[in-house]
Amino acid sequence: MTDLRGRTALVTGGASGIGAACAREFASAGARVTVADVDREAAEALATEIGGQAWCVDLSDLGALADARIDVDILVNNAGVQHVSPIEDFAPERFSFILRLMLEAPFLLIRAALPGMYERGFGRVINVSSVHGLRASAYKSAYVAAKHGLEGLSKVTALEGGPRGVTSNCIDPGYVRTPLVEKQMADQARVHGIPEEEVLANVMLTESAIKRLVEPSEVASLALWLAGDTAGMVTGASYTIDGGWSAR
Repeated sequence: MTDLRGRTALVTGGASGIGAACAREFASAGARVTVADVDREAAEALATEIGGQAWCVDLSDLGALADARIDVDILVNNAGVQHVSPIEDFAPERFSFILRLMLEAPFLLIRAALPGMYERGFGRVINVSSVHGLRASAYKSAYVAAKHGLEGLSKVTALEGGPRGVTSNCIDPGYVRTPLVEKQMADQARVHGIPEEEVLANVMLTESAIKRLVEPSEVASLALWLAGDTAGMVTGASYTIDGGWSAR
């Protein structure tokens, strides 16, 4: 069992899906968790449930993070959105928004957290990437670009932080049973020209050897291990939880 008593954690996009599963898992291991989310009500409800605290924040507003200092032992960069569209129809402002939220904001949060981690000689940066950080899919140019960038950012953080007690790793799930996945069903059906009820089998699970969605709790269990003391030599890595998708 991973023991996080005495540790503090910040989980972005922490009010639902993978983020909420991570927040609950860390709290159950004894960590004091800050649930960061744009949805104030949901963040406060979960923080109350797990005995943590809520931080209502729009991470796409980079100005609010530019000069921040965040004193936590564990940082989970999880917040994200999806947009499904061919490149020629992809709105430039939407592309920029996704990169701000999913790549620039993690950079600023890491930048804000590292000084305190360095002072304490301990830190865990856990970046919830995606199999799309390793592979591409059509119609997801911004998401794929952001996740590929996050993989590189995580590796640089690992190289800089390693000598000072800080590890940095990516978790790369396939499609996870979350609101983010559920909300893209209609768009996937539209761009692929198929009925919505066929999206799961004919789009989302075609590359996976295990024909089901990943559960948020499965991602959280790996995040918990990466956050603990026994993962101190694990850094600069990308762990897939994709049912065999990336084995192709």
